[in-house]
This record gives sequence, structure tokens and C-alpha cells, in this order.
Amino acid sequence: MNKALILRHKKENLKKCSLKGLEKDSRFIFLTYPKDTLPDLSDYLLLKVDGEKELSVEDSNKKIFLIDSTWRYLDKILKTISQNIQTRSLPKNFVTAYPRVQTGCIDEERGLASIEALYISFFLTKKDYKGLLDNFYWKEKFLELNRVRLS
Repeated sequence: MNKALILRHKKENLKKCSLKGLEKDSRFIFLTYPKDTLPDLSDYLLLKVDGEKELSVEDSNKKIFLIDSTWRYLDKILKTISQNIQTRSLPKNFVTAYPRVQTGCIDEERGLASIEALYISFFLTKKDYKGLLDNFYWKEKFLELNRVRLS
């Protein structure tokens, strides 16, 4: 199975985590930073705001690697990923429904919640995205804001 890898920072607030409920989903492997060791990442694409190129259906044969963290910890985590991994960004026309409280996001309007980024990446690469948003409080708003892009 083509499981997506989620590296979650140990200080991620699980009460507010948009990925809550997916930990037991067979489509994912959840690891905790810095406790867990990363597997070989050669078959993965790391989702980044400034990825090498945009994720597309051409990337369907690759696995998704997502870092679930606040923007404050992201650079530190990225520096520990020593493996040479390809990166992809999501198309810039997607917008978040998640209300931002923190600052420091690279692009406040485009700073997607982890579940939104995961959903978009599965949609673009033709992976099974059914049920991913089921526990996301802003599901309907997100789908409406991105209706044209997700059709």
C-alpha cells in the first residue's frame, strides 16, 4: 500500500490538530519528531510551500510526506531531514478555511491546515481522499472555498 508519512512535532496541540482521527487510518504512518527515526524517504515527496515544483497527477506513483507542526518549529525539523528528498508544493490557488491565530506563516492566506494540504495532495495524485475531511470542523467551508479547484 502507498502509505503517506506524517511527521508530527511532539509539541503539536492534539486538541487543535487537523489530522486528529487519522492516526488509525491504514493510509498513513504517523511518526513523532524528534523521537522517531524516519524511514528511507526515496519513494516520498515532501510537501513544502516552496517545493521544487507543483504536485500533479504525474506524481501519483510517489508517496506523500507531510510535516505536521507549527510554523515556528518547521525550519528546525527540515534541517534534520538529511536524506535527499524531492519536494513539491501545492498549487497556489488553493485557500484555507482554517482560522489562523498564529503568525509567522510564509503566506497567511495560503498557509493550509495539515489536513487541507493532505486532502489536496491526495486529490491531485488520484489517491483515495474519501473520509479525510470527516473530522475537520471547517470541512464544508474548505470545500466551498475550493469548489472550482477541486472539480
